[in-house]
Amino acid sequence: MSFTHLDDAGHARMVDVTDKQPTVRAATARGYVRCSTEVIAALRSGTAPKGDVLAVARIAGISGAKKTADLLPLAHVIGVHGASVDLEITDDGIEISATVRTADRTGVEMEALTAVAVAALAIVDMVKGMDKSVEIENVRLISKEGGRSGAWQRPGESDRTA
Repeated sequence: MSFTHLDDAGHARMVDVTDKQPTVRAATARGYVRCSTEVIAALRSGTAPKGDVLAVARIAGISGAKKTADLLPLAHVIGVHGASVDLEITDDGIEISATVRTADRTGVEMEALTAVAVAALAIVDMVKGMDKSVEIENVRLISKEGGRSGAWQRPGESDRTA
């Protein structure tokens, strides 16, 4: 069996994508931050003690997408040409959706997942003083398009943001 991220001696390596042609690629990921009714009320009324939680989370998510290669040692440095992070307050938390686009040699699935995870962490950081039990749930890839493997959609979920 051959592993793409190991050399012949079994050492970790970054896959060489030099010879691949850049193509347009996109990926969408989602996650959820579950929190108390007190936090939901503060978010809806704009009275969270640390300020605009959703604005901070949106910027943190976009920044996270751009820093993915710094966090994941075998991820390629790619151009993030578009990134959006959408947040929706529900009755028991915040749904996060991120779509990342590029025209590069490798996909942006990890960038979309990182955007969701970092946005979720920013929310936790902003509300932890009001709710110590806040938790991040169900960070997952929803769809991807482009590249050699083409389009993929998670069964049972629509891609509302791509």
